[in-house]
Amino acid sequence: MADEMTAEAPPSGGRHWLFVVAILSGSFLLFLVQPMVARMALPKLGGAPAVWNSAMLVYQALLLGGYAYAHWLGRVPPRMQAAIHIGVLLVAAIWLPIGLTQMELPANAEPAIWVPWLFGASIGPLFFAISAQAPLLQRWYSVATGGRDPYALYAASNIGSFGGLIAYPLIVEPWLALKGQSLLWTGGYVLVVLLVAGCATMLPRKVAGTPHVRHESPAPGWRRVALWVTLAFVPSGLMLATTTFLTTDIVAVPMLWVLPLGLYLLSFSVAFRDSRTLPDLLAKFAPVTILLFGATLIAGHQKLAYMNALIGLLLLFMVAVALHARMYQLRPAPDRLTGFYLAMSVGGVLGGVFSALLAPILFDWTYEYPLLILAAGALVPQAFLFPSLARLWSGTGQVLRIKILATALIVALLVLIGLVNPGDALGEMHVQILFLFVVAVGLIATGKRVPYMIALVGALFLFGGYNSIQLTLAGDRTRSYFGVYTVTDSPSERRLAHGTTLHGIQLKGARSRLPTTYYVAGSGVGRAMQAAPLFYGAAARIGVVGLGTGTLACYAQPGQAWRFFEIDPAVVNISRDSGRFTFLRQCAPQAEIAVGDARLRLAEMQPASFDLLALDAFSSDAVPMHLMTAQAFGTYGRVLAPNGLLLVHISNRFLALGPVVSAAARGGGWHAARLVYHPSALEEQDEGSISDWIALSRDKGTLDRLVARGGGWEPLADYPGFTGWTDDYASVLAVMRAFHPSLERD
Repeated sequence: MADEMTAEAPPSGGRHWLFVVAILSGSFLLFLVQPMVARMALPKLGGAPAVWNSAMLVYQALLLGGYAYAHWLGRVPPRMQAAIHIGVLLVAAIWLPIGLTQMELPANAEPAIWVPWLFGASIGPLFFAISAQAPLLQRWYSVATGGRDPYALYAASNIGSFGGLIAYPLIVEPWLALKGQSLLWTGGYVLVVLLVAGCATMLPRKVAGTPHVRHESPAPGWRRVALWVTLAFVPSGLMLATTTFLTTDIVAVPMLWVLPLGLYLLSFSVAFRDSRTLPDLLAKFAPVTILLFGATLIAGHQKLAYMNALIGLLLLFMVAVALHARMYQLRPAPDRLTGFYLAMSVGGVLGGVFSALLAPILFDWTYEYPLLILAAGALVPQAFLFPSLARLWSGTGQVLRIKILATALIVALLVLIGLVNPGDALGEMHVQILFLFVVAVGLIATGKRVPYMIALVGALFLFGGYNSIQLTLAGDRTRSYFGVYTVTDSPSERRLAHGTTLHGIQLKGARSRLPTTYYVAGSGVGRAMQAAPLFYGAAARIGVVGLGTGTLACYAQPGQAWRFFEIDPAVVNISRDSGRFTFLRQCAPQAEIAVGDARLRLAEMQPASFDLLALDAFSSDAVPMHLMTAQAFGTYGRVLAPNGLLLVHISNRFLALGPVVSAAARGGGWHAARLVYHPSALEEQDEGSISDWIALSRDKGTLDRLVARGGGWEPLADYPGFTGWTDDYASVLAVMRAFHPSLERD
């Protein structure tokens, strides 16, 4: 950079690879520590989204602080910068080995207050010191090489980030317990300090210019800075919105959150490269991708769920590359580098706050997704697909306004035709044909932003947006930090869906008390509930983890004491307070509901509080890992009577959870049996579903009595070599059916 050019020749370039390795290693550690520390916090704080959102804000705030620190450090000479930063790294090393501080949180700890405090006190200094690496070392590289452009090194930074992100679930978590992970990260930190020290030795001893701080390039105006922030805001928000949208409305695949974040990071590596061929090509076709696929995802059709997931990821990557490439083209001279990254960090934080914190409060559906799609359409570079189209849109003033007005009228007419008689669903063929006509108008308009945006708005509204607005106006949808819940009615039944996953069905009329779905009388939990009065008398104490629509309440008998544990207050409102579902009101109006993370609430209870405990806390196909560890099963055993029964629901499309429960049973002294139930034709008419339940008891006689009552119970299989989940070690990868076909029998 101009203000830091040396008065002597720059050192030999033989060791400049150290800058690449140092930046890559620091970013690798940065994205390795995020899931690691969150995993450490699960048993103490539970799995509430408020915990994850608060943790995310801590990470983003520390990252922003690190970038601001790197920007401030530019006020002093390079050698002094190195001395200060190495000092910061050494002071932060006091917090090694990495882990959570040994503080006891209050029983009623508020996540919004305690989570930032716990995470900040545990890893704050280390995260802060590492987060400054990328912009700081890029500036040092420019000084050490006599003014070379350092921006390409940001690609190495994001490759390192992507590596850390992927390495944790695929390599680190499956192979190492938390203590081993902590030691691994500590060793990596020591290596980074040594690499930074090596980079510092290449900085010049003297600098030209007095005083030191003198920028040769002009300061960017506020409009340019605001554009940097906006260009960073949209991809960051879209990354989180895509994650929410895919896992809520498309398909709930475990670890799917890794893919949007990984592609977001890779987009920097593509956009910030010296060769412009690939980023320019992707940027040219980004408007087409947005137009074709943005509305497809809004419609949320489930027939091709996996295809929709791939489309969503492709769309995110195209948008992120296009906007980050535009930001790269607008980058300042190297002497303004840290200010540029600071603005980019501000935009990233604001995008995260919008999608993760504000959107669930402001919207009852994932409206942030189409809003960000529109923002991307307004920001991506526009280029005509063919030269003839440029001639079509030639002209100025009145002529151009007439063409734009004609475009608006054509799009409005097509949308109106599609909405007047949409048929039974938006997927009707004539609506799809009209959508293609709107897309065709948009493709013709690509290269002219205003008519293009008119077509994009029309496509989003026609192909999904109108239905979503109707549901919002009807008040049939509720959103919380845990997802989007939609209640739908038909003449014979009422359904609750969590995203696209059925959460419960209540039949209407005389059959309104009848248990449905996974809880029919012949299911594992149905048989256990019917046996409870015989096993434990008329005053049996029943606990249920996971409320849903309250279906299980209709097994309640007079004199029994029932308590539900539900993490989401929105579900309590739907199933009890709103009157939409009446299982609780009709069958167990006296039942208590404990709101909060079930494991934490159970830990607060007295020993032997329940005779029967049903564990059914899995939203969609996501599994709260901390509810399936050996320590969690120890908690269940403590709150159960010595002859109590534990019923665990393990129905799951993607995970084979039998080995997890089997290992916990073996290590905790449980006797276990399993019932995979296929409903009869009559039960199918009453909305019965295939279900997979495991019954466990510390008392063999109790389990034998349950099995003797019939129903098809079988001994729970043993899985030699499978390592059970603990608070210190757990890996979803080990039980994913896609990677372990031999587990399909489960």
